[in-house]
Amino acid sequence: MKETRLINVLIFLSIFVSSITFFREPFEGYFHYLIFLILFPPFIGNFGFPRQAMLLLVVPLFVGILEILMGNNTWALFFKIFLGVMLSASFYYYVIQYYEMDTEKMFRLYLKGAVIVCYIGLVQFVSYIIHFSPGYNYGWLFNKWAIVPGGFGFRVNSIFSEASQFAIVISPACFVAIHNLIPGTNSFVLTRFQSIAVLVTLLLTTSTTGYIGLFIILFLFILNYGQIIYFLIGIGFTILGANVLYNNVPEFKTRVDTSIGLWITGEFSTENINSSSFVLFNNYHIALENFKGNFITGTGLGSHPIAFDKYSLTNETGYLDIHFNKADGNSLLIRLISETGLIGIIFMIVFIRRNFIRRNPYDNENPDWIISNAILVLIVLYLLRQGNYFLNGFPFFMWLYYYVRKENERKLLEAEVDAEIGEDEMEEKETNESEETDEPEEIPKSRKRIGESNDSDESDDTDEDEQWATKSPI
Repeated sequence: MKETRLINVLIFLSIFVSSITFFREPFEGYFHYLIFLILFPPFIGNFGFPRQAMLLLVVPLFVGILEILMGNNTWALFFKIFLGVMLSASFYYYVIQYYEMDTEKMFRLYLKGAVIVCYIGLVQFVSYIIHFSPGYNYGWLFNKWAIVPGGFGFRVNSIFSEASQFAIVISPACFVAIHNLIPGTNSFVLTRFQSIAVLVTLLLTTSTTGYIGLFIILFLFILNYGQIIYFLIGIGFTILGANVLYNNVPEFKTRVDTSIGLWITGEFSTENINSSSFVLFNNYHIALENFKGNFITGTGLGSHPIAFDKYSLTNETGYLDIHFNKADGNSLLIRLISETGLIGIIFMIVFIRRNFIRRNPYDNENPDWIISNAILVLIVLYLLRQGNYFLNGFPFFMWLYYYVRKENERKLLEAEVDAEIGEDEMEEKETNESEETDEPEEIPKSRKRIGESNDSDESDDTDEDEQWATKSPI
């Protein structure tokens, strides 16, 4: 299938534009569904049936139907999520085929999109400062978008519906930006100016999720460079950064205080229950209770709302009837615990560990470790904060994380083959040289003449002896 600019734009619009919906019932009709509708026919015509993507969904399909029959889920809830996952996983599997598994090219295109939305975020911030409403209030363009107060008057969210969602999507670009700003490293794709712009934009989101992403990035750099000095520096920066954020960013301080109150001391005060931390804590409690009765398989895709109605703390305490994130659990990890049980959790752990690429200090020209680590930041943040299985092209990043490892293995195999060929050629050359050394050397003409002269002299001496013996009187 021929690559075109239009198809490229549509693919990455499906990743970056999630603040437009066409309807809300029976499910939210996101903008990316329109792109699926446009591109699926040519993709299917060129690449055929997405067999590999379908095989991944066999177990969830079987478990989901079984849980419906057991009364733990409904047909409507299950197929709403299952079909969404199937469409997204298949579409982005086709995207991988469309780019011929060129993982570096796909990641470069993602970085271009990330820089653009960061520039929009900076324009949004400046427009807010100078009170230019159309420049920072994008409600005229996106119907699932709103200004969120906080931070520096408002929280920068660019074209995304939430600041935390914006922070998650640009987190791989933040990894690249920090990598490029480390002294002695070669810049990857982003210029120094672009790297600074990406990081400044992340800070302007005042998103706790985004700041946690920075700590994850720091940890990954320590893991990859593996030197005690980097570990000590990392610990110092983590303590310093957390202290600065706690004392200067109200949203971060509130999130920390309420999290400690709920998760550690168990204080269900009005202040704690009114916070977003309670939403996460409540969904964790729901998932844990649901897990206890269905710990192997969970209760099937889409079943968390049913578990919510059964186990929500608001049913017991009676403080407030809070239903935020009832459908998605506020966290992908929490949703996996509730809906997929041990099977989903183990799959995710093995998937992350199996496909992780650590930096090779002897191969600085290979960017695969940068791509792998950058995407891992996004996956971890999704697990912590974003509970939607397919929003903002999450399956695309999962496929990319998988295929960059496959690409890296191919490169390593080619390097081994090249090394073996080089060794064979060297051995053959040495063998040839050895054989040439063992062959008798041709006697130089000058040396041969000298030898012939010596033989003649010896013959003359023998004749003289024989003549002397003949003349002897004896």
